Amino acid sequence: MRVEGTAMLGPGEYVPDVTEGISCVEDLPKPRIEHRSRNYKARRCPRCGARAGRYAVASRTLHDLGDARCGHPIDVVVTFSRHHCRHCDYYFPANSSDPALPKCLYTRRVQQLAVRLVVEDGLPYRAASWHLWRDHRVFVPWATIQNWVEAAGEKKDRQHQDHLPRRGLG
Repeated sequence: MRVEGTAMLGPGEYVPDVTEGISCVEDLPKPRIEHRSRNYKARRCPRCGARAGRYAVASRTLHDLGDARCGHPIDVVVTFSRHHCRHCDYYFPANSSDPALPKCLYTRRVQQLAVRLVVEDGLPYRAASWHLWRDHRVFVPWATIQNWVEAAGEKKDRQHQDHLPRRGLG
């Protein structure tokens, strides 16, 4: 439908993917950076409960669901403090597990959506990976999605769920 020479997007109207045909990674849209802070001067020690002062600051980058309106991926940079308890000589980071699991490159929202696409919608892993890029501008390799689904226990073999050895016939 056209109004005074401008195209209006409506339901069911085909909108081409702006990244289609791009073969060079440098030509993809640059991510929008969001900052989150988990930087504290002191925290309670999880071992003994004593006050533990900050000795360093670190950061990690997480890939989040992108902005569908502007077509850019979103990277969340979480800055967190590292602490040392002098009472029990224990080193630990400030808790930053709310946006993502430890050592994970993707936010919990990305993981939950990817698992839901495979389990509830029945998409194959490769199609789920493409769906995440096309609609949410976050690239997740299909093997990573497979690992998340298997860790969730949804596509495991129902016959051997308890992993106990069987004796006798059958």
